[in-house]
Amino acid sequence: MIRRNAYLTLAVLSLLSAAPATAATASSPASSLDRNRELKECATRAETAPDAAFESAARWQDQGGGDFARLCQALALFHKGDFKAAGGRLEELAGVLGRDDPKAAASILARGGWAWLRAGDQARAEKLYTAALAKQPGDVDLLIDRAFARAEAERFWDAIADLDQALTRDPKRADAYLYRATAQKALSNHRQALADIGHALELKPGDPEAILLRGNVKALSGSVGGAKEDWALVKRLSPDSESGRAAAVNLERVEKMTGVEKAPEAPNAAKPKAP
Repeated sequence: MIRRNAYLTLAVLSLLSAAPATAATASSPASSLDRNRELKECATRAETAPDAAFESAARWQDQGGGDFARLCQALALFHKGDFKAAGGRLEELAGVLGRDDPKAAASILARGGWAWLRAGDQARAEKLYTAALAKQPGDVDLLIDRAFARAEAERFWDAIADLDQALTRDPKRADAYLYRATAQKALSNHRQALADIGHALELKPGDPEAILLRGNVKALSGSVGGAKEDWALVKRLSPDSESGRAAAVNLERVEKMTGVEKAPEAPNAAKPKAP
């Protein structure tokens, strides 16, 4: 399951709102506005043209852009796919740009955690998410992010503990129910998984990802017929999505298995002779 990280853009937005307090060096209001504008433009460019954004940020740093220019370089590295380099830089910058703003620090740490998770280092990702939660205790998005990192490391009970906290704080988070269902599925707790999927669908009716997961859990619990109904529904609702394609594959596999099981014996097949 893909985690749609909520902090992918919040690092920059939080810093923009707190820029005068978090600037590395003292500056006039006018220069602060210029720096904010430059950072916003550079961060936007990083998403669509990361190579150009990195070069632009490097020039900006040479011209005195300081830590904000380094932040944009880190964002560009992330979008280029150099997740280790991005994670390291973001981890370092969180202590500088977020020194006087816990929300900004948490945002950058969360972005760094996502970078390390994309790099395949679940332990370091969890470390940064934990540090972010120390800055913003009880933050629902951070709890969900850390739960995702823990699940990636196959620490499903710890993931469930974080999701329990998140849902206690915000019981209307359909994504949290879905992630908890995925963890319960991994632990073969099919009844709990189906209950959580039911809650997710109450909050987000017709969600193809939830219906696909429900079909998968039904199949694992022995209800192949129910699973096929769910997969067929996903194909109708969202045929071109990732969930729709996965549902189609599942249906094809089941049909092949059923066909093998029910294949009639060839009319001229040789039969063993009785002893």
